[in-house]
Amino acid sequence: MKIGRQEHRSSSISTSSADTIVVRGKDLCAELIGKVSFTDYFWFLLTGQMPNAQQRQVLDSTLVAIAEHGLVPSVQASRMTYAAAPEALQGAVAAGILGCGSVILGAAENAGRLLADVVARSEKQSLKDAASAVITEARAAKKPIPGYGHPLHKGEDPRATRLFEVATAAGVPDRHRAAAREVQALLPELTGKNLVMNVSAAIPAVLLDAGFPVGALKGVPILARTASLIGHLLEEQQKPIGFVLSHAASKAIDYDGPVPPGFVAGDA
Repeated sequence: MKIGRQEHRSSSISTSSADTIVVRGKDLCAELIGKVSFTDYFWFLLTGQMPNAQQRQVLDSTLVAIAEHGLVPSVQASRMTYAAAPEALQGAVAAGILGCGSVILGAAENAGRLLADVVARSEKQSLKDAASAVITEARAAKKPIPGYGHPLHKGEDPRATRLFEVATAAGVPDRHRAAAREVQALLPELTGKNLVMNVSAAIPAVLLDAGFPVGALKGVPILARTASLIGHLLEEQQKPIGFVLSHAASKAIDYDGPVPPGFVAGDA
């Protein structure tokens, strides 16, 4: 994105008067509150259109699939931040979300752009050739293939399998899911590794098939994980483990730097 003069000086999302709050052209109080689900509202905020039944089901399923993932780094950062600053719930949530990147949470966006590229190229060549070209180019650039491989789920990621089942049952198109399957089939030949599709590839595959905007893909795991972080922080209030996590980290890591003469490490 270029930085410079911007001619656009308007927004189409919301406005208000003394009596009415308008969101995407609808009266918030008369037409939205108490009448639409939050999943519907999220889609509506992004696109200006209410999702159909298939789109609602797919989006809702992805949010459920990715929300909770145990004591991953983002959750640990959030809980330890809350332990240090219990007056700032928002700061603890932010600490967890700020870790969203190419390894944690952000992989869904990268995988989605890869799958969108495969689908776009398949307009002029076979899906297999399109997927092969995208994989080969990524490998040549020494880039990972996002959304494939998992340290625990070696045979299949059950979340990916289930999301594909939901999308199929909902009747959404199959172009990006087909691309995701094709990429998985080609990986052993092109990379020498049998990498299973994980949930970070399945989420964008089903969402893009349902018509979700590619530019907002990263927002889905961020939104979902925010809900989970709040759950962890409520538990942190009731059963605090933030300092336990901090202490465990200090015990797990050895110091290998220089020390003054005669220094003997103590038990921290």
